[in-house]
Amino acid sequence: MDHRMKQNDRIYTFTHTLMLLVASFFWGTTFVAQSLGAEYVGAGTYLALRTYIGIAFLLPFVIYRDSEEYNIYKKGSLGRDNSIESADVDLKSSSILKDKRKKEIEAFIKGGLLAGLFIFLASFAQQYGIAYTSVAKAGFLTALYVVFVPIISVFFGRKFNNNLWICIALSVVGLYLLCMKGSFYLEMGDALMVVSALGFSVQILAVSRYSKRIDPVKLTLSQFIVEAVLATIVMFVLEKPDMASIYNALPAILYAGIFSSGIAYTLQALGQKNLNPAIASIAMCLESVFGTLSGWIVLGQSLSFREAAGCVLMFGAIVLSQFLGSSDSKETSKKSVISD
Repeated sequence: MDHRMKQNDRIYTFTHTLMLLVASFFWGTTFVAQSLGAEYVGAGTYLALRTYIGIAFLLPFVIYRDSEEYNIYKKGSLGRDNSIESADVDLKSSSILKDKRKKEIEAFIKGGLLAGLFIFLASFAQQYGIAYTSVAKAGFLTALYVVFVPIISVFFGRKFNNNLWICIALSVVGLYLLCMKGSFYLEMGDALMVVSALGFSVQILAVSRYSKRIDPVKLTLSQFIVEAVLATIVMFVLEKPDMASIYNALPAILYAGIFSSGIAYTLQALGQKNLNPAIASIAMCLESVFGTLSGWIVLGQSLSFREAAGCVLMFGAIVLSQFLGSSDSKETSKKSVISD
């Protein structure tokens, strides 16, 4: 029985980690679209438009999934006879559905506000900070959420399998080899990159918490609504977008809106459900690897032996995390990392 449970946990961890790997692929390849779009529009405009596209992409799925849930309940009710016992069951089911809806609305608001605020801060800090530091250091410092997530979790009382720290260390070394060239020295934009990493860390933990309470697709939509509102304010207050610039940046914005926002963040919410946030952060930091590889393939950028070694180390950390952290992969504790 224990062997079967461990096997099921490993399958669950693998499939959900695979979702996060696909998400990190889309995030990594979006670096190319992001660099192309930044030539025409400001960070606030780019962020706002891609998020609105993500909302438009997700909304039909949210409506469909919500209606399917209601239809399942409705068919269950109509399938009963008209006896007093059936009426009592229907009344109880209706009460359960209302209670579920109430909890979902609460999670939609709280989860959306928390995740949406910090994903906006992280994305905005990253976009503006990259102008004051190198792209290599930006990639390295932003992906430090692979370290911040377990540290913040431990601070709030979450316990991890100690073997996972081996995977985290391998990820950091791999990130350094992949992103850093020459000596490591601090620049003005580095602080914004660290803020970005912290913002992504809180967003990862928020998704980890609220994806258990609400349909992950709805959670993704709620954080996008918050992010879009904040980005729109920045767009009109700090920037002056014009239609010609937006038209030139449209292919890049569409790619980012559909694949990075619509698909990748939905996969993040689905993949993180009941998954150890440390394993999740290790999987998602591979966006740096996919970003480098997409630059190599699409933009013709060079890939050195040092960078290739970094990619191998990071992929190795993912594989190890499936085995070394298997006993702690699926969250079983009721204690929350982030409190309400």
